[in-house]
Amino acid sequence: MPEASNAPVPGTSFPRGYRLLFKRDYQFVFADPVRHSAGCLTTLARANNLGFPRMGLAISKRHARTAVARNRIKRVARESFRQHVPQLAAFDVVVLAGAGITGRSNRQLFDAFTRHWQALSQKCVASSSS
Repeated sequence: MPEASNAPVPGTSFPRGYRLLFKRDYQFVFADPVRHSAGCLTTLARANNLGFPRMGLAISKRHARTAVARNRIKRVARESFRQHVPQLAAFDVVVLAGAGITGRSNRQLFDAFTRHWQALSQKCVASSSS
């Protein structure tokens, strides 16, 4: 698990430090999440003490049947997250796909992720201060 001094440099990639890598990272989020759902996406987040955000993906075969569809959703999620890292609060987030996600264009998905990041940043800051 990266330390705050080892924080990834935002901007050009989606480095390992920005990813939820271990089962315990996902369990941390699932234990007491701040939830945001809209349309075909659900995001679960929990404030962390690292000083930077991290993201994990849980895109199931139930809603995105083909590997091509799941990988497209993951690519859009990673790119959106990467572009918004400088504006995000320090939280761990898990992205879940819902019914109808494969019918969305990349632009629609990107816009949906943008709205999720903004809402989660506000909710996580509010929940960590109370």
